[in-house]
Formats: sequence, C-alpha cells, structure tokens
Amino acid sequence: MNISLLDWIIIIVYLIGVVGLGCWAGWNARRKGKTHGESAAGDYFMAAHTLKWPVIGLALFATNISCVHLISLAQSGYDTGLLNGNFEWMAAFVLILLGFFFAPFYLKSKVATLPDFLEKRYCRECRDCLTVVSILAAIIFHIAFPLATGWLVLHDIFNIEKWTCILLMCALTAVYTIAGGLAAVAITETIQTVILLLGACVITYFSWHSTGGWSGMLANLEPSSAAASGHTDGSLMSMLRPHGDASGMPWYAVFLGYPVLGIWYWCADQTIVQRVLGARSENDARVGSIFCALIKI
Repeated sequence: MNISLLDWIIIIVYLIGVVGLGCWAGWNARRKGKTHGESAAGDYFMAAHTLKWPVIGLALFATNISCVHLISLAQSGYDTGLLNGNFEWMAAFVLILLGFFFAPFYLKSKVATLPDFLEKRYCRECRDCLTVVSILAAIIFHIAFPLATGWLVLHDIFNIEKWTCILLMCALTAVYTIAGGLAAVAITETIQTVILLLGACVITYFSWHSTGGWSGMLANLEPSSAAASGHTDGSLMSMLRPHGDASGMPWYAVFLGYPVLGIWYWCADQTIVQRVLGARSENDARVGSIFCALIKI
C-alpha cells in the first residue's frame, strides 16, 4: 500500500502517545496507592484499586477484541454467515454473571489473582493447577494469536518481516506494561477501545456503500461463499441452525456449549478478570462489567 507522510506521522504520534500515557498512568496509580496505604503488589497488579467503571468496561472489551476478532470473525462471517455472532451477543449474559455474582466474591476475598482465590477457597494444589492453565491460555489465546494476526495485517500494509514486526509489538507493549502495571494496561486499552469502535464503524460505513447496501451485500455474498460452505438456502443470515448443519454448530450446540466456554473466559480467566480486581469499589466492578456487555451487543 502507498503510505503517505501524514499516515506515518499519525502512526508514530499514536504509538508514542499510547506508550507515554501508559507509563504516566502507572506512575499516577502508584502515587495514589501510596497515599491510601496500598502495598506494592496492590499498586502494580491491581492498579491500587483506582479503576472506575468506564475504564473497566472499555478495558474488558479491548482485552477481548483484538486482531483475532477483526480478521478471523470477518472470515468466519464470510464462510458461515452470522453464526459466530452468537458468541458476541451471548457474552453479554456471562458478563452479567461476572458483575453480579463472581466479582463480589473476588473483591471480598481481597485476592490479587484467581489462583490466589482458589488457594483460599480450596488448597494449594488447586492454585497451582489454575496457574498453569492460566499461563497457557494467556500465551496461546491472548498473546500468540493476536501477534500472528497482527503481523499479517502489518505485513500487508508495511511489508514488515514477521519476526521484526512481532518483536516490535512485544517491545512497545512491554515498555508501558512493565513500567506501569495494570493501571497502564487499563488506560491504554481504554484508548484502544475507542479507536477500535470508531474504526469498525468507519469500515462498516464504507463497506456498506461499496457493496450497495443490504441487497447488494446479499447479492455478493450468497453466490460465492454460500456455494462453498453448502448454505445455498440463504441460511447464511441465520444465527440458529438446524441439526446436521454444514457448520457443525446447530442451535443446541451453541446454547449448551457457550455457557461452559463463556463462564470460563469471562468469569475465570485471569487476563480478563484482572481488570475487575482493580476496581475502585464493588459497584464499579458491577457497572463496568455491564458496560462491557452493552458494548459487546
């Protein structure tokens, strides 16, 4: 692609701004934590309990949405239609569980991590097991896939070599994450959520007009992807599929399987729940979760 000087200026200013804002947010949280008598661990891993509900909601959304969603869900939408939209809409119900049932237990236990909670509730062996699972899940789902898909996008735009791109992304993220802890991560994710939402709306607007609106989209979608996926009956626009559907996910598989996956991901995954643990109050944790559910819808 032809990247102009203005594009480079915007990108560089954005990167410097995000890293600088993250470092400042971490320093500010530590300063407030010392004022309120927070421990060093509380300052770093729980943002000195200074996160308000808008930041929690936006940070939860940004932690969930990444290049994996923007690229992979677009592809799945083209291949199987609106089917995987169930996983986005049904997340709202699980986030309600997080806000009203799980978060109060975590906050009242005054733990820094979910393995800590299991150790208090059960035993050290449970803590160790969840620690291993959490680390593996973080590496695979929250780090490896976003880095891989992020490189695909940046390679197509800037023609950057794979490992150069991945190491650069890791280095920029590590600067403010290590320096500022959870406070830095939450504040930068808040900014990124706003950009993600605005960018998605802009892309949707131009795509809508490029395909000729609703009828134009259906006309372009059905002949190609429908034939390839076996959905020649127009079911690409259906979110509830019958038994034996070519996608392998009939309606009962979605409704029976998602609660298991959703409760683990939104209510028991350390990477997600850590944002709630840094809440200023129990009410901020509740409202922040509901706010994220609203954005997901």
